[in-house]
Amino acid sequence: MIFEVIQIIAEQVNNYLVEIGLEKSVVPENIALLESQSHEGDFLKDGVALTLINIDEEAALKNFPNHTVENTKTIYKNSVINLNLYILFSANRDKYINSLKDISKIIEFFQGKKLFTQANTTYNRNSSAMSNVDNFRFSVELYTPTFEELNYIWGTLGGKQLPCALYKVSMIQIERNIVQAEGQVIGEFTGITKRKEQS
Repeated sequence: MIFEVIQIIAEQVNNYLVEIGLEKSVVPENIALLESQSHEGDFLKDGVALTLINIDEEAALKNFPNHTVENTKTIYKNSVINLNLYILFSANRDKYINSLKDISKIIEFFQGKKLFTQANTTYNRNSSAMSNVDNFRFSVELYTPTFEELNYIWGTLGGKQLPCALYKVSMIQIERNIVQAEGQVIGEFTGITKRKEQS
């Protein structure tokens, strides 16, 4: 679901940029490739890279039981993994002013839309990777790192700092449909209770 969420966000932001008269400039790609000598970094020129830079598990929901009741059986599965994604929009337009415009409009987009669901989001379902996406719900909020954290992020990415915005995407659910155990549903208790005679 990580790939699908990144695709949905990129499509939504690009649609908004076109709607307000700008170019589709957002490309889901690793911004670290920009400084490489390979041809892979070429398409990051004059665009905005959308890069996944970190994933963490939502600890508060880690130990919730995961079971369902079907007919007369209780089906137990491993707990669903709830993830937070940290995504970085890095603007590398030919003109610096265009980079600033793109980042500003991206922030504007997420100010207007923070919650993404199946009902309020349109996306391209024609690709085989996106055809299985049937139900989702996640929120996107601006995440402001300290100067030290930002310096570490760009140091890790191996490049010079570009105009950028960092967002936290909460919560992406990952679940593999594997049954761990099955049990019978407890119906009702029957039997006789004996009262202890008092002497």
